[in-house]
Amino acid sequence: MIRGRIDRLRRRAGTTALPYLLLLPALLLELAVHLVPMVLGAVMSFKQLTQFFIRDWTAAPWAGLANFRTAVDFDAPVGRALLHSFWVTCAFTVLAVGLSWLIGTTAAVLMQDSFRGRGLLRAVFLLPYALPVYAAVITWSFMFQRDTGLINHVLHDQLHLVDDKPFWLLGDNSFVALVTVSVWRSWPFAFLTLTAGLQNIPRDLYEAAALDGAGVWQQIRRITLPSLRPVNQVLVLVLFLWTFNDFNTPYLLFGRSAPAAADLISVHIYQSSFVTWNFGAGSAMSVLLLLFLLVVTAGYLLLTSRRKDATA
Repeated sequence: MIRGRIDRLRRRAGTTALPYLLLLPALLLELAVHLVPMVLGAVMSFKQLTQFFIRDWTAAPWAGLANFRTAVDFDAPVGRALLHSFWVTCAFTVLAVGLSWLIGTTAAVLMQDSFRGRGLLRAVFLLPYALPVYAAVITWSFMFQRDTGLINHVLHDQLHLVDDKPFWLLGDNSFVALVTVSVWRSWPFAFLTLTAGLQNIPRDLYEAAALDGAGVWQQIRRITLPSLRPVNQVLVLVLFLWTFNDFNTPYLLFGRSAPAAADLISVHIYQSSFVTWNFGAGSAMSVLLLLFLLVVTAGYLLLTSRRKDATA
């Protein structure tokens, strides 16, 4: 009897441990891909790691907090450039996330009711999200060309909205081009997420509201948006992290040296590390960026949790 009980306990323990054993390889790979480079980057931020120590970066002299002081010294050229890049990234993130959420919410609400061709429209809306980022952004870079691009051809040659063909990848217009491409790539994800959230709202609520005389805008304000609040909390956070850390879009549009108006902090850190070969300073900037994102994420989660408790 005791032996049978022991065998049952062993079988139960094996059944309980099996899912964790299956997840173990993926967990180890995730740690190797993300955690190990993060720790090494934090260590390099405390070293004077330049091109002279690339062969053996462990031999680079210890710098302490010197790299961090240089990065946050906003009276010096390095600090001023980093601060400028930070404000550009903040403005870019607010516009890109806000427009992506607005367009995605509008499209999801319009696609909520059944009509002929809705499935086809949904598939078309998801194309920007499904396309590989390199193919999509390189296509946009060709479209933004001054003399041969489609954008200037439509605005100048066909619609005659501008007197002269502007440069979209140079000067202040580069910020507009960057926001346009980012929104084009991000809003389908917002649309897909919000469409899934709308499926959980009972149709009876809209029917009851219509019987009570509520219009479309009142239904959206009183039913749709409050019901989508949990989905929006996660969606906005994910879009913020993706957009603030976006490297592929500016790099593919402008190359290694982005214009000052579109100097995102991700490309700025890349230039500080792989163009000027100062890996210590670049690692310090990366650590500061990580700390900023952690603080913003923690504050956002704390704020949303308090609002949830207040409304509960």
